[in-house]
This record gives sequence, structure tokens and C-alpha cells, in this order.
Amino acid sequence: MATWGWVAYTAVEVLVAVACCLGNALVLSAVCVGAWDSLREPTFCFLVSLAVADFLVGVAAVPLAVLLDGWVSVSPHLCLFLSCIVLVLTEASVLSLLAIAVDRYLRLHIPLRYRAVATQRHSWTAVSLCWIVSSLLGFSPLLGWNNFPLEPLNSTGASPSALGSRPCTFLSVVSLPFMVYFNFLGCVMTPLLVITLLYARVFWSLQGRLRDSCPQAQASLLRERRLACSLSLVLILFTGCWIPLHLMNCLLLFAGPDAVPQGAVYTGILLSHANSAINPLVYAYRIPKIKQACGQMWRRCLVHARNVDGQVQRPRTESRTNQTETFGSQ
Repeated sequence: MATWGWVAYTAVEVLVAVACCLGNALVLSAVCVGAWDSLREPTFCFLVSLAVADFLVGVAAVPLAVLLDGWVSVSPHLCLFLSCIVLVLTEASVLSLLAIAVDRYLRLHIPLRYRAVATQRHSWTAVSLCWIVSSLLGFSPLLGWNNFPLEPLNSTGASPSALGSRPCTFLSVVSLPFMVYFNFLGCVMTPLLVITLLYARVFWSLQGRLRDSCPQAQASLLRERRLACSLSLVLILFTGCWIPLHLMNCLLLFAGPDAVPQGAVYTGILLSHANSAINPLVYAYRIPKIKQACGQMWRRCLVHARNVDGQVQRPRTESRTNQTETFGSQ
């Protein structure tokens, strides 16, 4: 990539990282402080998990994406470990989306037993399992499916992978077959297909119940449909932002390294990171509880800022008055 292109890419990545951190920090604060009662609902527990993953994308994944482009020289094992962190966060997002879809499905299809099944304890246990499974899947290249060479020992008695530090890039240590067959088809596409089927069932069920229900029950069903639409929008954005990069990995694997221009790869990386900055906007504008909590937090911040500004200006006004009185007395 040309120097100007690299500068532009890095500048956009910095903006995306800042947006990820600020947006998701606002959502987490809004839910955990302004809408604390909502954490009793499983859906919001999983949304918090998704927001944490998106926040960590800004804190860790974006800086690592910039550094793991040949800018740092570390040992291959450390390079692989840092590269796997990105995979863990991606998988945590996918599994959080899957948990949300399962929750919405259970809410509609076992309404009588839903409260007993979807308790707060069970919800946070499911969140913990999402992160544990994400870590196991994301760090699986450390177990052997990687790009470490398997040559025999050289004349010095050391393997090539142990010869000190070298420039670290993602695809220099993470295998393309792993990214396509295991990560894309197994860990991303399979859950996304299951999520799509679950939402199709949810919308089909809601449409039938709205048609057959009485006016009193329709208000609750309409709220349920609006929330399902908002959550499915999060799914659509995730798919649209991540699939291009995975498709480019498929082309690189099957058609060779010249099949995808370097600029397109960097664009795909930026698009995948931008998803974590877009999600807070969906929460804040499409989910009423989060929207209300965010609005309350902004109003409190504005009131606090006005009070601080008023306290700063008042002593200045009083000091000027005292000065005037002093000069007048002289």
C-alpha cells in the first residue's frame, strides 16, 4: 500500500476505534446505570455482552489490526496469540447474536415456561458460556492449525519458527484454510444461518398472532415485533460488514494471493471494524429502553456542564463587581 493510502487507512482506523469505545461505553453506561432493571431481561444481558465485545474491538482489535501489518517484530507464537484475540471477539459477537435470537424464539414459543427458564442467573450463565466457547474457538490456532513451518531442524539445530523475532502479520501465522473452513464456514456462517432461521420463525409466529389476536394483545405483540426488527437489523449489519472480508479470504485461498487487491482487503478490514461502531447507534435509536436511558444521561451531562459553567462565571462576575467598587471608592 502506498504511503498516503496507509496514512488514510490508519486515520480511519483511529476514528473507528474512538467511535467504538465512546459509543459502546455510552450504551453500557445507559444499560447498567440508567436502565438497571432491564438487565433482568435476558435480551439485555446478551446486548451488554455484544456491547462489551464491540468495546473491546475499539480497545484491542483495531490497534492490533494496525500493528499486525508488519509494523512490529515479535516471536511467531506471540504474533499468533495476538492475532487470535481478534478471532475471539468476532466469535463472541456471533454467539451473543445467537443467544439473543434463541431468547426471542423461546419467549414466543414457550411463553408459559419462559420466566422459569430465562432467569437472570441462567442468562448470565449463558453469557459466560458464550465467552468461554468464543475463547476456545478463537484460540484454537494455538493448538496447531496455523502457519508455523514444519521443516526439520536447520544446521544450527533450531527450527525456523524459533529463530527470534520477525515482522508480524495476521496471515503469516493464521492459516487461510483455517479462516475459510473452520472460522468462516463453521464458526460464523453456521450460527448466522441458525439465527436467520430463528428470526424467520419469530416473524412468522408474530404475523400469525397479530392476525388472530384481540386488540388488547396486539399492543404487546407489536412491541415484540419492533424489538425483533431492531435486533434483526443488528444481525443484518453484522452480516453485511463481515461477509465481504470472509469472501475475500475465500478468493485468496482458492484463486491465489493476486485474486484480491490489497486496497480491497483493507477496505474489508475497515468495514468489519466499523460494525462495532454502528451497533450503538442501532441500540440508541431503535431500542426504547436504551434510547430513553441514553437521553437521560445526555440531559444530566448537559445540566452538570451548565452548572459548572455557571459556577465558573459567577466568581468572575463577582470579582469584576468588587474591582469596580474598589476603584469607585478610591
